Amino acid sequence: MTAQSETRRRFWWVKWVVGVALCGLLISEAVYLYPRLHESWKNLTEIHWGWVIACVWMQAISMSGYGRIQKRLLRAGGVRVSQLKSVSVVYGSTGMALTLPAGQVFSTTFTYRQIRRWGASPIVASWQLVMSGVVAAAGLAVLSVLGALLAGSEVGPVKLIVTLGAVALLVWAGNYISNHPGTVEGLLRRILHLVNRIRHRPTAEGMDKVDEILNQLESVELGRRDGAWVACWAMVHRLADVACLGAACYAVGADPRLAGLMLAFAAGKAVGTIPLAPGGILYVDATLIYSLTAFAGLPAAQAVAAAFVYRLVSFILVAIVGWIVFAFLFRKPQAEDAAYEKEFEERRAPLVSERRTDTEPETGPA
Repeated sequence: MTAQSETRRRFWWVKWVVGVALCGLLISEAVYLYPRLHESWKNLTEIHWGWVIACVWMQAISMSGYGRIQKRLLRAGGVRVSQLKSVSVVYGSTGMALTLPAGQVFSTTFTYRQIRRWGASPIVASWQLVMSGVVAAAGLAVLSVLGALLAGSEVGPVKLIVTLGAVALLVWAGNYISNHPGTVEGLLRRILHLVNRIRHRPTAEGMDKVDEILNQLESVELGRRDGAWVACWAMVHRLADVACLGAACYAVGADPRLAGLMLAFAAGKAVGTIPLAPGGILYVDATLIYSLTAFAGLPAAQAVAAAFVYRLVSFILVAIVGWIVFAFLFRKPQAEDAAYEKEFEERRAPLVSERRTDTEPETGPA
């Protein structure tokens, strides 16, 4: 029996627990929402279409903002790409992430492949993927802290300063590595020697990979101007999405509190990172409905209708546009695609193999 089969046999009960939890969530949501569905339907039949158009427009601005983040980060690595190409990849990858099982894996692989097509080195492509995720997460953290401050929570400005300082530290660290590769190389050599000694490996093992990474990182330099633009577009990306949620509320006749909107949005996005179902369907909707009621002051019927409009735009419409973009621009495979996908898997594989090596007995894998 292989290690993977053994793991599956040991944790057979997990899928049943998840299934029961999802069933419980569905039943609870149905019990909670059923008495309010009539009122929610009435709100939807009296919808304000001008606000729906604004909702769609704000979502388009949010997606464009993420495209700008990607474009600026690639520019720091010496890769020039147009905004149209960048945002097209954002739509295509988002369509995959929202609709496919394990969509985030397909989405990341697709984005990596396209970035490599544009001429980025493997390390620049990987760096861009990591940094864009970090920047987006930092933007969400800043937004949630701002929402808590506006709501009067005892958060204090310290957490906001810490969050912004962490982002600035990441940018500084990236630039320092790019501008002082010799210093970093010496430090990494000492660390690698120590790790190899502990693991009883040859002293210089792995140093060729470190040299390769450092040489490629010299081409990545996120200057102050690019860094400022990345931060700016990160906030545009998040604030436009909040505005999309707000427009959805106004479309059904609600009058939400700004701080509550920020908190409801942050809660929905946080729950959406749990990979239980494509697009976080059902549990993200339930979170949005509860959060709009608890934080933004919406009656339950309006919260249901607003969440429906918001998800119709940010989930269904974006997924449809993403797959249309993919069908027209990216459906046709190219000769180097298989090599890029294999390369991406190989760049992820060492982490998995290292974990297995550290946990398996010395007799080796089964």
